[in-house]
Amino acid sequence: MEIEGLEGVVILSGGTDGNDGPTEAAGAVVDGTTCRRARELGMEAEDFLMRNDSHTFFCRLGDHIITGPTHTNVMDIMLCLTGGK
Repeated sequence: MEIEGLEGVVILSGGTDGNDGPTEAAGAVVDGTTCRRARELGMEAEDFLMRNDSHTFFCRLGDHIITGPTHTNVMDIMLCLTGGK
């Protein structure tokens, strides 16, 4: 929500084992367009955050990372890439 409207910022968060909790998603990617795209679908990011329901939020946006089982469990990884203007 804090990066809304920013260009050149991408954040990835995911698990190296290929799933986040009891879901098929390894994680998700967000950028400066995520909240706007969610609103266009009738969703408010804050509502999903308050319910701890990132899975439904990112599933509806199509922003999940789906890898399938990797058979490793090294760590969770979070990357923030910046560039551009």
